[in-house]
Amino acid sequence: MVMTEPIITFKDFSFKYDSQAFPTLKNINLTINKGEKILIAGPSGSGKSTIGRCLNGLIPNIDTGDISGKCIINGKNIEETNLFELSFTTSTILQDTDSQFIGLTVGEDIAFALENDCQPQNRIRQTVHRWADELNISHLLKQSPQNLSGGQKQIVALAGVLIDESPILLFDEPLANLDPASGMRTMALIDQIQKELNATVIIIEHRVEEVMSQPLDRIILINDGEIIADKRPNDLLHENKLEDIGVRSPLYIKALEKAGINLEEIPNLTSINELPDSEEISRKLQAWVNNSTLQGEKEQDVPLLELKGVGHRYNRLQVNPLHDVTTTINKGDFVSIVGQNGAGKTTLCRIICGFVANEGRILFNGDDLVSLSIKERSEKIGYVMQDPNQMISQKMIFDEVALGLRLRGYDKNEIKKRVYDALKICGLYPFRNWPISALSFGQKKRVTIAAILVLKPELIILDEPTAGQDWKTYTEIMSFLKKLNQQGKTIMIITHDMYLMMEYTNRSLAFADGKLIADTYPIKLLTEKSLIKKASLKRTSLYDLAQKYHLRDADTFVRAYIDSERNKQNA
Repeated sequence: MVMTEPIITFKDFSFKYDSQAFPTLKNINLTINKGEKILIAGPSGSGKSTIGRCLNGLIPNIDTGDISGKCIINGKNIEETNLFELSFTTSTILQDTDSQFIGLTVGEDIAFALENDCQPQNRIRQTVHRWADELNISHLLKQSPQNLSGGQKQIVALAGVLIDESPILLFDEPLANLDPASGMRTMALIDQIQKELNATVIIIEHRVEEVMSQPLDRIILINDGEIIADKRPNDLLHENKLEDIGVRSPLYIKALEKAGINLEEIPNLTSINELPDSEEISRKLQAWVNNSTLQGEKEQDVPLLELKGVGHRYNRLQVNPLHDVTTTINKGDFVSIVGQNGAGKTTLCRIICGFVANEGRILFNGDDLVSLSIKERSEKIGYVMQDPNQMISQKMIFDEVALGLRLRGYDKNEIKKRVYDALKICGLYPFRNWPISALSFGQKKRVTIAAILVLKPELIILDEPTAGQDWKTYTEIMSFLKKLNQQGKTIMIITHDMYLMMEYTNRSLAFADGKLIADTYPIKLLTEKSLIKKASLKRTSLYDLAQKYHLRDADTFVRAYIDSERNKQNA
């Protein structure tokens, strides 16, 4: 019999922030044993991150409030332990990586924890290079963390956490800004590290299917501050309650359901490899495809944005600067921009908006943008940045969303109507009179989207708009953007979400090593092995499901699934 020893215990634990009227966590009872790997999932605002802040001591040492019950971390009561002591027990990688950086270079930042512990220089150097090699960031060691892409920042922050080898490793949405291939490598690395160190791993994440690419001991579902499920992954998947609370189910499970397959008769649902070899399942999947009606692709031929030999190099140390991007975005296009972290996706959008200088030419409706200021470009092109903290300038939510309209001289009634409409779409209407400081990172992101949507620009560019959003909010935002697109708006989205790319966009631009390597249909992009590898993408589990059950045409199966989802939204 294997002996288990608790390292984390919540007993009848409730917590209310000083700034809130009601408790965020309500009567939490939870035990996590040494060496377990746990996923905590739930919709935005459910209390997931608040549990994380208890685990690393930010509650009650930084975030003060009313506590009842007990939270014991590695034998220490969090109410009686200071932040310094808890820092030896729990290492955290934050969702907002910028707030985590200390060093002037990537190498210094990774080394910080060891320097703080007064480790010898030789050991520090050796350990930094070991983790940099492991995470494939050796070429970034001399760069400033602030100059990196969002995904690169997250990998650097991961290295800074892993180097300390604490008994509890807490990951707050570790996949939010990573390209799909890096996300899979990160999950594999977390699994490897857990085994090597026998660490207790807590992952707070929306992307359940990606986290489940490696074994998990349990999934804890949180909703409205309460634990509504604490189960092994297979048991939870059989209950099929994830989407009831706004968490996306694995795609292959939804596809099995669409084909009328009884999930209760499948012993193990945790991965496609674990699904049984079954002629009946294969027959039902193929019959479902045969009965599906595939939509034709729309042809767009009126140019809106033309890029001709566009590029930019930030500094001499940059290994693969963005260069020679030539393509045309047509009116009414819904374009996904995908590819490896640091490939130039965000740089391209910054060039289009005029934030950085560029090589080559950019035409908008046939006119060269070179003579237009950033303000003049913003009348035509709306840009929602990846990090909301870089966009927000007002204290109150309403004022932030209304700012652009006020600067353009709209009357009060029109401003109020437009702001309220945008807040409703982004799921923020109940918070319309709140201060922005009271919002989570994900909620701040939605504020910045609302602030652009109210301006109704001709082209909207969004940098990872759904990263860190729960399934319900993700669907609301994307459905709204789709509606705008159907009304004639042209939309470009930088994303690492392959499902978003397939379901919502009609074109994909894929980048690798500073080059545009593909401009094609999303499904085609995800079925060409060479492009998938080059652009650090990941083949969808729908494709893997089709291959497992030897369906006649995997591409057609994927298209049939995506079209059925689109038809459901349009119904």
